[in-house]
Amino acid sequence: MRRFAQCLSAPCLVSALVAVAGSAAHASDLPAAPPIAEAPAPMPPSWTFRFVPYGWLTSIDGTQTVRGRSVKVDASFIDIVKESDTLVALMGTFEARHDPIALYSDLVWSNIGFKSSDVRTRALAPGVTGTLGAELKLDIDMAIVEVGAAYEVARSGPIAFDILGAARYWYQEADLSFTISGAVDTANLQVAGSRAFAKSGSIQWFDPVIGARIRYAVAPGHELFLRGDIGGFGIGSEFSWQAVGGYDFELGTYQGVTFSGVIGYRALYVDYAQGEGRSRYEFDMLQHGPVIGISARF
Repeated sequence: MRRFAQCLSAPCLVSALVAVAGSAAHASDLPAAPPIAEAPAPMPPSWTFRFVPYGWLTSIDGTQTVRGRSVKVDASFIDIVKESDTLVALMGTFEARHDPIALYSDLVWSNIGFKSSDVRTRALAPGVTGTLGAELKLDIDMAIVEVGAAYEVARSGPIAFDILGAARYWYQEADLSFTISGAVDTANLQVAGSRAFAKSGSIQWFDPVIGARIRYAVAPGHELFLRGDIGGFGIGSEFSWQAVGGYDFELGTYQGVTFSGVIGYRALYVDYAQGEGRSRYEFDMLQHGPVIGISARF
């Protein structure tokens, strides 16, 4: 009892408090336990963008009718380059993708001409008598703008399958000129010297388009693609179809932009007509040829 009483004395209590305080101070010098790291939340997929300026080495085969005068056109790309007074073209595709959705646009604008070796008389308009001279020339200003969306509906390993819907806008101005010979009826034609001119003025229409696309990843940075679509359905043109196939191969990356080469082949057919008799305009034409471009993805 005496020993317990001594421990309750003031000196003993002071010593005990000093010991406890020293122990607490020593514990505060120890490093704190590190917090438990939480796993980072997965990043949602982001948009990627792709721009492809390209050249379409177009050949043309079909029938062009201007002011009721119809001619048959059969010209290769080499013919067009040799015979055109000017050959101006602007072509490019832009696509924004957020898997599985892609929004895209495509532009083709060209100014091309054909001369008599590639343009032949098919028929005169109803009620027009006479014959045309052998020297014919056809000039066409043409713009094709397509805007649409694609949706990836299936994927199996390296193969992806998309469906797409779009609207395709056409703009054309066609000038047909020929040497006056025999007894040609020049009604509704412009005449200058020994030549007569049929000018269409501005022609434009919209086609609804539906189609599909297959993409096959051959290897990292290498892709084969095949696309087909149909359109028109009597809403704009009577009917149109398109087929595009190609190969995309990565060239390298610079400042976060991945560059690739693109080679392929494109065929686009449309059958459009408006008006009757001497006011008839018709473009029943297949345009086809190799495609060469550079892709920039970011």
